[in-house]
Amino acid sequence: MLLGLMLFGLERGCREVFPDYLSAAVLLLSLVASTRALHLDGLMDTCDGLFGGFTPERRLEIMRDSRVGAFGVAGAVGLLLLKYGALVSLLGLNELGKEWSLLLFPMLSRWSMVVALGAFPYVRAQGLGSPFHQGGVRWATAAAAAAAVISAVLLGGIGGAGMLAGASVLAWLLGWAMAGRLGGLTGDTYGAVNEVVEVVVLMVAVALLPHGWVEPLPELFG
Repeated sequence: MLLGLMLFGLERGCREVFPDYLSAAVLLLSLVASTRALHLDGLMDTCDGLFGGFTPERRLEIMRDSRVGAFGVAGAVGLLLLKYGALVSLLGLNELGKEWSLLLFPMLSRWSMVVALGAFPYVRAQGLGSPFHQGGVRWATAAAAAAAVISAVLLGGIGGAGMLAGASVLAWLLGWAMAGRLGGLTGDTYGAVNEVVEVVVLMVAVALLPHGWVEPLPELFG
């Protein structure tokens, strides 16, 4: 939600001086920079590993390599193009709900990582994702679930609830597919889940907004 608030504030400022396509570029680069491209790096490593290896062991070995291959570059470029196009389309809509969508999509994508983390085993002995599989984090998972449900419903109404459900299902499907090829998930795959769900939620928001399905719950029933 903090990332969403940052994007909301940037959009409010950029709209006063920039056209939509330049504002969208500012939002996209700010989102990448604010996380130090951590999730994007995970997506690239995951693409290299899944498509560049033929056994789970080899795929995991490739994912540990700091060098980026052709599959990683293609995955990152494709995703950034889709995300930029979705942001341009979102900002170009003359709908009040686009502000709520800016708040929601970073939260829903982070929630998707919680789903993947809880549903599938962690495959490495040590890694960036291993602390989240240790004891004492169930309360944090419950808090994340409560925050996701309350925020999605209150800020997005019917559309927000639908996007939350869709993001959860997509996260599970992505986790299932990757765990089947790797024997479990890694920190890189969590980043990949975040990036894919983020762009899909943005695209769905663009499709739903013209129909008035993404509105705060009080306005929807007011």
